[in-house]
Amino acid sequence: MALADLERDAHGYLVDLNTWDEDVAVEFAEEEGVTLTAESFKLIKFLRDEYINNNANQPNERNMVKGLKGDWEGKLTTKELYTLFPKGPAKQAGKIAGLPETKRKGGY
Repeated sequence: MALADLERDAHGYLVDLNTWDEDVAVEFAEEEGVTLTAESFKLIKFLRDEYINNNANQPNERNMVKGLKGDWEGKLTTKELYTLFPKGPAKQAGKIAGLPETKRKGGY
């Protein structure tokens, strides 16, 4: 389904996270100016899993690093998350993951 066909809020986030799929993620990434990699999708899937299966949890960057470090090639740092999602892993990756906008302000 194309982004134009999906209901979004005033900031461009999906209204219904169940309308998300990897094709939607690719379109969101293009809109955000981000190139998705295998590592990007690891973070996106982690964020979706945390939200859907952990009481709508939207982890901060430190908890993203903790949650992903066992499944990451090499050493994972917050800086690496920002390399993948320069506008902020919580907000930008969350948007691409089809999740509601996080109200968190910082990484820690």
